[in-house]
Amino acid sequence: MNRPTTERQKSALPALTLAALGVVYGDIGTSPLYAFKEAFSGAHRLALTEANVLAVLSMMFWAVTLIVSLKYVSIVLRFSNAGEGGILALLALASRLTRERPRLAWATATLGILGASLFYGDSVLTPAISVLSAVEGISVATPAFGSWVVPISIAILIVLFAIQSRGTGAVGRLFGPVTLVWFAVLAVAGAVSIAQTPAVLHALDPRYALSFAVHWPGPTFFVLGAVFLAITGGEALYADMGHFGPRPIRLAWFSIVFPSLMINYFGQGALVLRDPAALQNPFYLLAPQALLIPLVLLATAATVIASQATISGAFSITQQATRLGYLPRIPTRHTSATERGQIYIPQVNWIMLVLVVLVVLGFQNSGAVASAYGIAVSGTMVLTTSLIAIVLWSLPGRFKKAALAGLALIGIVELLFFVANGAKILEGGWFPLVAGTAVFIMLTTWKRVEFILLSQQRRTSVPIENFPEQFGPGIPRVAGTAVYLSPDPRYVPSALIHNLKYNKVLHERIVFVSVVDADVPRLPDAERTEVDILAPGFAYRVQLHYGFMEEPDVTKGLALLRRHGLDIDALETTYFLGKTTLARPERHGLFTWRRYLFRFMQRNSPAPAEYYNLRPERVVELGTRTTI
Repeated sequence: MNRPTTERQKSALPALTLAALGVVYGDIGTSPLYAFKEAFSGAHRLALTEANVLAVLSMMFWAVTLIVSLKYVSIVLRFSNAGEGGILALLALASRLTRERPRLAWATATLGILGASLFYGDSVLTPAISVLSAVEGISVATPAFGSWVVPISIAILIVLFAIQSRGTGAVGRLFGPVTLVWFAVLAVAGAVSIAQTPAVLHALDPRYALSFAVHWPGPTFFVLGAVFLAITGGEALYADMGHFGPRPIRLAWFSIVFPSLMINYFGQGALVLRDPAALQNPFYLLAPQALLIPLVLLATAATVIASQATISGAFSITQQATRLGYLPRIPTRHTSATERGQIYIPQVNWIMLVLVVLVVLGFQNSGAVASAYGIAVSGTMVLTTSLIAIVLWSLPGRFKKAALAGLALIGIVELLFFVANGAKILEGGWFPLVAGTAVFIMLTTWKRVEFILLSQQRRTSVPIENFPEQFGPGIPRVAGTAVYLSPDPRYVPSALIHNLKYNKVLHERIVFVSVVDADVPRLPDAERTEVDILAPGFAYRVQLHYGFMEEPDVTKGLALLRRHGLDIDALETTYFLGKTTLARPERHGLFTWRRYLFRFMQRNSPAPAEYYNLRPERVVELGTRTTI
């Protein structure tokens, strides 16, 4: 009975694998541009000796094997939230499992929001380091153009962010084939070099990495920061799982990405063993002189793809944070009629562009950005491992202890990478930490103050079950339907109280609508609506359920009520929205600044009518001011 579906899935597997290649692996696929070189450059560079080259390659191979192949591809992809991945999807899953244990639930939320906050730093640094490292090939091909690297990089980034509003649908179809060509070039260039110096393959032996770590613990600590650059982008496997499913992601990794990356890294190692002068830029010097310019163009295209993936990820995580209540309601524009994951958030787009340009101007080259890059990604990876451990601990299973032990080993390795990257704080690592801290403060401030304001409203609210009895008899009625948006379906919204207080009338039919955040990514329309009849023909309570990756659309949601026998004519309906604003604090204290931050965020957040997709000419907004 399931055979046709299985056959369709098998026939779609090659296309999904090709698409996953472009979207999922663009970031990690461009790491060869800078990762190997970074170990032998910078303030803590290693001496270029055969033993050191083999040790670095051995560390890279086993780090990628352990963190990406084992942790992400083999383990983490098994933990989905209704098919979706990413740290906020994981947070929603972990929160659901720890709901009955308040302390663990608090720790889980803190870990998840910290990870999401660090992701924003990652999403700013990835376009900067990727495009800079690609364009730096110009100075290898024509040294006279070295001074043009920064201006060209900024121009490419401006164009990249400017076209976001058009959507990535058309460009996205090119991602897979271009990335496939990119990985083929990585493999061929590396294989040619390895063939000339096959002794470099000795680095597959983990004893080279272990011996170096035992005899040279100090240099090992510093070189781990460079080695970690080989696995940056691995976190995208989990974040993009919902778009393709785990199977295409696994197939692309083991059949194309993993072997191509390792062949190229070993090829770079072989090259510098033959010619130490090639350390200037071992990636580009793998290619013949005549092919340098085409390789620079291909690398630029690949880095644009890598940048696109993280920009889209920033849009997605912002949408999820909004739906989970950690940010104000931010309208999201869908840029594709068929792909739900293709979205555009103008405010996030332009803020990111400004920050990325400032990073390029401030750091000037990919080596300098690399110092800042690793700490953001390693922090996100450690927090993801922690959340997976919480989920594992909360689930029943025979092999739970063995799985937790393996995860602990991976977590220790990731902690070593995080500490090693932490040594570069003064060299630029401060940037993602400052950015992540700022975002974390904003997310937690909004969530906390909204919770306090809602709690205050509940203390004076009328239970909705008492509405027909308290507000029905003796109150004048006017024609039409009034829809009141209510933050809590258990209570009469404050907007109705204020409307009745000042206008002294009620509409003939009243519908209380609550948008309920589900802790799954998406819901089908069949599960979207709930209707309770409070008073036949007069008062109704409606709940519209939306997953945290969906955009609420109240107008469309109300149209679904026809199947419940409730027909709402949009032209005969008035929408009432309540808005509680925070007044200036009367007394100042240690955390008064958080109140001012909330007021700033509230003033600059879009109108609720826009977020809920309501007809503006049919909306009445009633506001109150309060203090906390």
